[in-house]
Amino acid sequence: MEAIFKSDRGKVRQLNEDSGGIYRKSDGALLAVVADGMGGHRAGDVASKMTVEIISRKWRAAPSIRRAVEAEEWLKQTIEEINSSLSAYSDLNEECRGMGTTIVAALCTDEFVTVANVGDSRGYLITEERVSQITEDDSFVNALVQSGEISKQDAEHHPKRNVLLKALGSKGFINPALKTVSAEEGYTILLCSDGLSNKVSDQEMLYSIKQSTSLAKTAEQLIDLANDKGGEDNITLAVIAYPEDEGGDLV
Repeated sequence: MEAIFKSDRGKVRQLNEDSGGIYRKSDGALLAVVADGMGGHRAGDVASKMTVEIISRKWRAAPSIRRAVEAEEWLKQTIEEINSSLSAYSDLNEECRGMGTTIVAALCTDEFVTVANVGDSRGYLITEERVSQITEDDSFVNALVQSGEISKQDAEHHPKRNVLLKALGSKGFINPALKTVSAEEGYTILLCSDGLSNKVSDQEMLYSIKQSTSLAKTAEQLIDLANDKGGEDNITLAVIAYPEDEGGDLV
């Protein structure tokens, strides 16, 4: 299992409010995280950094996770705890009132990948033939798409496409979405903030991953492509690859 994390401020923003990273355990499992601080909120960078600091600390202290059900429970509980921590912090610090962040996290083992998300940072499963989005955006326009009121094509240009329905830092339970897929040879998992997904198409993602000779070059090409198309937002991604001689079926 190979992995890389990369973040770029973009061409317009003065501050990078995205955070993330890749954290490996001695048993071979890894946790990849991307958090996008809310651009329209104060202290979005504080929210995303706190999120990554908390989840990485809890991951280092967590026992070995061998089953998908354990991964889903750990991610759900940890994200709920992070949400409570962010909410409490913003209540105690006036300069951080209203701060928020998205999160997409993938807990990866040799047998399965469990992805959790809140907000519109995305997780993709990429094979030799196709790109499949394995998360659903917690956004106003995606709710319209799901209800059949607008098409996916309309959503790409909708004036409220950046309005989120859920984000970390909210009051009460956040109920992150969870999905587990098998870890197969040749699979690639891509996590990213909307600075990438709003600019780079599925076909461009697939081409970059198929043509690149290393994950480092893949990450660089994807970020360069988003910047070439305007780079109005911060751009952050994590890529996890299962080479042809690794992986296995979900048990």
